Amino acid sequence: MKPQVLPHNPNFSSGPCAKRPGYDINRLNLATLGRSHRSSVGKAALSEAIQQTKLILGIPDDYRVGIVPASDTGAMEMVMWSMLGQRAIDVFYWESFGAGWLNDIVKQLKLSDVNAYSAEYGQLPDLSQANPENDVLFTWNGTTSGVKVPNGDWISESRTGLTICDATSAVFAMEMPWEKLDVTTFSWQKVLGGEGAHGVVVLSPKAIKRLESYQPPWPLPKIFRMTQSGKVIEGLFSGATINTPSMLCVADYLDALSWVSDIGGVSAAIEKSHANLAVLTNYVASRPWIHFLAKEETQRSNTSVCFTLDASEAQIKAMVALLDKEMAGYDIGAYKDAPSGLRIWAGATVESRDLEALLPWLDWAYQQVTQ
Repeated sequence: MKPQVLPHNPNFSSGPCAKRPGYDINRLNLATLGRSHRSSVGKAALSEAIQQTKLILGIPDDYRVGIVPASDTGAMEMVMWSMLGQRAIDVFYWESFGAGWLNDIVKQLKLSDVNAYSAEYGQLPDLSQANPENDVLFTWNGTTSGVKVPNGDWISESRTGLTICDATSAVFAMEMPWEKLDVTTFSWQKVLGGEGAHGVVVLSPKAIKRLESYQPPWPLPKIFRMTQSGKVIEGLFSGATINTPSMLCVADYLDALSWVSDIGGVSAAIEKSHANLAVLTNYVASRPWIHFLAKEETQRSNTSVCFTLDASEAQIKAMVALLDKEMAGYDIGAYKDAPSGLRIWAGATVESRDLEALLPWLDWAYQQVTQ
């Protein structure tokens, strides 16, 4: 029978993601709107966003955090164009975004000393192949495959190269071993459900040393420059952004950070995300027609949870459209480059009760399209 109860919030998109529970745009601190981001008020808001990010995530004091343009994509491009080329690089990828970073490294930066280690959707490559003398680039959580790195044990503590991690759908939902990560990028539009267009870059002292000791042989656009006269631009890590940020987006981010603190910090956000994954895991265990795309349980993402179905691509598209029409679940189709299926966001801003309300609708929609 057709379910009668709809999710209170049917937003299960993997980016931009659901706003935090209880979100009310009228509760944002809008004192910065209409003010210059260079004003004392603007700089204070940006500085607070940086300091709260470090505090809540437990980022080491000697790491630098900066807000940069163009979401996680902009942060990763800034890092690659500014830092790569000094050493050989090992690239590990198992889904579309990781493959995109490799493409930029080889075809845009035209680096030749590159080792590419790949795996099919649903699996991880052999991470033990990482050479501690090389730079290593990888995504912590494959947003389009639902496969995550289970831990950082494979990263050498005695490495001489940099570890560069795209962690955009992992930060605030998964434990991040900061001591193993020299460069980390993310965007607050993912796990915190913030507004888009801004990225965050986290740099270790080793990464800062690379910036100050290495000059890439190609020209750098202003929007990518983190150094001046051979020294890191300290203002970037205290709120003096490269270009004009949206102060409304910053206010929205500060609201999300405050919410994380209110629920008990990043550990509570991680716990919420794992509880959401448990709801989906129990569901899959009792349904023969739906399967995790991730083959290994320890590698299953607890944010962008991806599934294959015993159905044709056309049937799955019809199912996604039906759920959208019924207002039961929005934007849950698999990513365009991934195997046909469903992708349901289970990050901390999603309530378990909304996932539980969605599940009967999945049963109903599947029956409607496969009868």
